[in-house]
Formats: sequence, C-alpha cells, structure tokens
Amino acid sequence: MNNWNGKERRFNYNSRIRKLVFRAKKKYLEFFKNEYKYSDKEAIEELGLDAELIHQLLEDYVSQVIKSSVQFKIMLDRFKIDEVDSFDLIEFHELAHKNLGVARNLRIKDAEKILYHMMKKDDLKYLEACLIALEASAILLKPECAFNTMKLIEAKNLLQ
Repeated sequence: MNNWNGKERRFNYNSRIRKLVFRAKKKYLEFFKNEYKYSDKEAIEELGLDAELIHQLLEDYVSQVIKSSVQFKIMLDRFKIDEVDSFDLIEFHELAHKNLGVARNLRIKDAEKILYHMMKKDDLKYLEACLIALEASAILLKPECAFNTMKLIEAKNLLQ
C-alpha cells in the first residue's frame, strides 16, 4: 500500500512538471517564434569547467531567475499603479543586469537576449512579455529545479 502511494505521488509530481513545461514551451514560442535548445558545450569549453559543475550552476541560475521573476513582477505591478519615471526603472534594470551576467557566463543565448532587452527597454507591456519569456526559458532549461523553486516560493509565501 505504501509503495503504491509513493508511485502515485511521483506520477502526480511528474505530471505537474510536464504541464509546467508544456505551458512554458507555449509562452516561449509566443515570444521567440522558434525553439532554442541550450547546449552546455560552449560553457564547458570556454570556462574550463566540467559538465557536473555547469549543471549545478545552471540549477542555481534557474532558481535565481525564478526568484528574481517574483521581484520583477512586484516591480511591474508597482509601476502599473504609480507613474513610472526613469529613476523607478533603475532597480528593475539592475536586477536584469545581474541575471544577464550569469546568463552570459553560462552561454544561455535566449536568456541573454531577453535580459538585454529588460535592461534597456521602458515599455511596461514589453517588459512583461520579456519576463514571461525569461521565466519560460528558465523552466525549459531545468524543469524540475524551476518547479521545486516555485513550490518553495509558494510555501514561503503561505508562511508569511
């Protein structure tokens, strides 16, 4: 009986991750119009790191992007309420710049493009579209890590 509950939980967990990936692919394709597949080969060669370390760094990056997306959403919501001037966007652009550095180091080309635009643009609707694409990109990169990070954020918010 216990074994069956474990299999059922694992199936449910995997099913929720598959649904997350399906939605992420759809959002990603709406923004980019084509599929992108990350390859760690360039990062391994240029950084001189082994594949295991690159994959650990990718998981850290995905967690960082998912956590940052919460901050981005809060900022964008605040900008919708208040009139935005260029000073208000500095914090937003700085957070994009921080994430851009990591994406560049790991040679994540799609995220580089998105974050570059998030650093330079001021159009709130476009920034929202970029944020959705960035989150989708992170989910597609490491789905299980993204899912677990999202669940951790949800649990943390419930406790507050």
